[in-house]
Amino acid sequence: MSATSGINPSQDLATQFAQAVESKEVRFLKISIQNESLVLDRTVPISGSLEQDLNTLQDDEVLQPATPAYVLVKLDQPSTDWLAIFYVPEDAKVRDKMLYASTRTNLLKGLGSTVFTDSIFATSKNDITPDAYRAHQRHQAAPKPLSSREQEIADLKVAENAAAGYDGSRSRASHVGTGVGLNWTPKAEEAISNLAGGDQCCIVILSVDPASESVVLLSASDIAIEDLPSTLPSSEPSYALLAWTYTEASTRKREIVFIYSCPSSSPIKNRMIYSSGSSTTFQSAKTLLTSSSPAILIAPRKIETSDPTEVDEAFLKAELGRSEDGSNSERSTNPAITKPFAKPRGPGRRR
Repeated sequence: MSATSGINPSQDLATQFAQAVESKEVRFLKISIQNESLVLDRTVPISGSLEQDLNTLQDDEVLQPATPAYVLVKLDQPSTDWLAIFYVPEDAKVRDKMLYASTRTNLLKGLGSTVFTDSIFATSKNDITPDAYRAHQRHQAAPKPLSSREQEIADLKVAENAAAGYDGSRSRASHVGTGVGLNWTPKAEEAISNLAGGDQCCIVILSVDPASESVVLLSASDIAIEDLPSTLPSSEPSYALLAWTYTEASTRKREIVFIYSCPSSSPIKNRMIYSSGSSTTFQSAKTLLTSSSPAILIAPRKIETSDPTEVDEAFLKAELGRSEDGSNSERSTNPAITKPFAKPRGPGRRR
């Protein structure tokens, strides 16, 4: 942030500007720096539209070709706002350029920055002609340029809004009824139902088809738990339901764990689709599982990861709060045994 010059509007300038705002008859106020103060140099009344009056600034008696100045411009009614023109010609002395550049903030703050809704930096009179002002207005009204990532997000929002409008005119056919409008294909539902009836360690991997906005079956197979990291898709998001077999307190158990995997390298559009649907897909899968086997054991929370290769048995235990022997580490902690508060030692005595 550049330093300011310390030059402020004079009391007379502040009074004259306040009167100009109230009168609504002044088009231009030319401000100059004189004797270490901002002073009113010239007043130009309104004679036509703003674009017509801009021709007045081409007169060398109003703005000199090599002398910097500030020009405060009253916009056309009904607007009550003002435009600030910072006129610093290329041929001006270097000292004057630096002085006017470091003082413009003080000018706006001193007169009330909320009054000025626009500004123009002019290095010649060609920058403040009617044509130049129209070009400036077009530039201000044009959409701001977006990065490729921002453009991708904007396109996704447009697509989502269009889909939302279309969805309002039709109803979803799936009896599962997820909250984000995702249908389940029959094969996907069948695979989840079959998962509830087995007794082996196996996995069902689901994906979302963006074209039909449906949850589809990607694969279903038996699995050794040590092969889990390499089984999950490495470059695309996915939902997986793992029937995890383990031993707890000498009892063999089988628990269904919902895994939402979203690799960091996957496209942002896919990440947003899967992220918005993960909770309702989890709930829908639980509905299918319990309808097939009411007594089935389902992990109370879903597992989420951005790196599928980290999802091994140790990761599952850590995420679900299980100790190495398979028991729940949160339940196994004895709340009655607490470490007494240890008062910190005071500083040693000085000798």
